Amino acid sequence: MSLEEVAKRAGVSTATVSRVLNNLEIVRPATKARVLKAIAELNYQPNLHARTLAGGRSNTIGMIASNLENPFFFDVFRSLEAQARSHGYEVVVAHTDYDSERLVRSVRLMIGRRVAGLAVVVSEMDPALIKELHAARTPCVFYDVGKPQERMTNIRVNYRHGIERLVEYLHDLGHSRFAFVGHHSTLAPTSERESAFLASVKRFAPAVEWRTDADRDSFEGGKLAALRVLASGFSPTAFICVNDIMAVGVLRALREKGLRVPEDVSVTGFDNVRLAEFSEPPLTSVHIPRDEIGRLAFAALIPDKELPNIAGQEIVIEPEVVLRASTARAKR
Repeated sequence: MSLEEVAKRAGVSTATVSRVLNNLEIVRPATKARVLKAIAELNYQPNLHARTLAGGRSNTIGMIASNLENPFFFDVFRSLEAQARSHGYEVVVAHTDYDSERLVRSVRLMIGRRVAGLAVVVSEMDPALIKELHAARTPCVFYDVGKPQERMTNIRVNYRHGIERLVEYLHDLGHSRFAFVGHHSTLAPTSERESAFLASVKRFAPAVEWRTDADRDSFEGGKLAALRVLASGFSPTAFICVNDIMAVGVLRALREKGLRVPEDVSVTGFDNVRLAEFSEPPLTSVHIPRDEIGRLAFAALIPDKELPNIAGQEIVIEPEVVLRASTARAKR
């Protein structure tokens, strides 16, 4: 059963059938009733990938994420998907695992689907790919990469502020030996957190010492990085981690080494995903509002006439430190 057969039965064009399927109000009620009757009589099941709006775009929004194993990315997706569903859109997701070649394939797949908009929540963006998206005239939202321009919105987090607050807080608690655990340190959004850490601890030199290590973005990566720091002979009084899942890996490494948190070592995360609240001990972290990021992304891609138009702008989010039981005064 095809769209053309439905159109023939209803005596309308295929474009009109598409408008009815997408619930556009520009179709007259009598015409809409004929199309719906034809759909029911023919038991037509629409191909969701082929459904398009009158302007040639689909009723699908794309999202590309670096690592869906990290709850941060899934939380953004869940918020975006909730907004999309309430407005009659669907969300299709691609996962790159920080692989630039997979990112290129995913972007081109989304362009080929003629998505109504694309949320790019990755760290491994190539400027040439941004130009390709701009040439395709696909409305986009970038998270922490690129610059705002026509049809392209940028959502940024002031990571530097969040890391500075963590270092200052721990320094005030008497900590003088810091370890930073990161991942993919060559990528701008993650390297920004590390550079902010280095700039912050250097302010307190020579009274403060520090080390850095990095591994893959995972629980195991956090554990391995922490074990290497400890094996080097450096004994941190505090670990600052690039995100919460790596911080949980650090907690595991410290337990295996017989170190108590926070009595012997303090540990902080970043992002404040739900895992941070339910880890043992609960993690001090820096809150990034994933729900808000998802809502802003949808608003930029599918503007609402009743709300301010944010498309093509840069939106900066200021993170806040959330204190929990994983941090305490440095052990004398």
